[in-house]
Amino acid sequence: MSETIAVIGAGQMGNGIAHVFAQGGHPVTMIDVSADALARGRSTIEKNMDRQVKKGTLDAAAKDAALARITGATDVAAVAGASLVVEAATENQALKLKIFGDLDRLADAGAVLATNTSSISITTIAAATKRPADVIGMHFMNPVPVMQLVEVIRGLATSDETTTRVMAWSKALGKVPVEVADFPGFVANRILMPMINEAVFCLMEGVGTPEAIDTVMKLGMNHPMGPLALADLIGLDTCLSILEVLHSGLGDPKYRPCPLLRKYVAAGWLGRKSGRGFYSY
Repeated sequence: MSETIAVIGAGQMGNGIAHVFAQGGHPVTMIDVSADALARGRSTIEKNMDRQVKKGTLDAAAKDAALARITGATDVAAVAGASLVVEAATENQALKLKIFGDLDRLADAGAVLATNTSSISITTIAAATKRPADVIGMHFMNPVPVMQLVEVIRGLATSDETTTRVMAWSKALGKVPVEVADFPGFVANRILMPMINEAVFCLMEGVGTPEAIDTVMKLGMNHPMGPLALADLIGLDTCLSILEVLHSGLGDPKYRPCPLLRKYVAAGWLGRKSGRGFYSY
């Protein structure tokens, strides 16, 4: 019998994580406070699986079986019975600490409590529980069904057993898990976000248009997507919160978020999800 997985959050990352575990044969409970978000998350999974069927990477029967493994719930108590809980809520430390306090009370003894945070300290999140040895970072890349990498981040108290289990789950999904240390931004965002931030400075200073900046990085550096288009995909609010974690956590002025990025977020220009960021959608 495949182990049950619970995913907290039905947004862009949460529904992608639910998708890959269900496709990997696991029963998945997707939990979100909003029933609307659950319905949207499920419909996104269905659309993405349809795309896989069209491409020939998934057959129709496997798609139906995977969708049948996913159930939705609006109460975090639905984590009971799960061997692994993956939290994929908004990138907000106070919210994550509250969720982990709840998971500490409600998840089964011995369950692995993972967070998909892209920058917040695993050690800090683990300290919100009485079982820090069971807490770990499991940072999937967006879009989850397509991207192979999982950054596996040990907190100060994370046990070897927890790490081994998460490495094994990741590999079984066909992902490549890479263990990294618990520093602000880990590896992926510590390198990516200053690049995105520098691209925004180039825009603010009139060095080039968004199209010019992105074309230079795509054709000159062989990136599949330019940094400004990528920021729009990630969400400018998410980029800003990660840069703030880097800036405060490492105390180095090189991580200072570009004032233009702050201005766009203040205006509600958050990228694709709001219809406008560095580009219009």
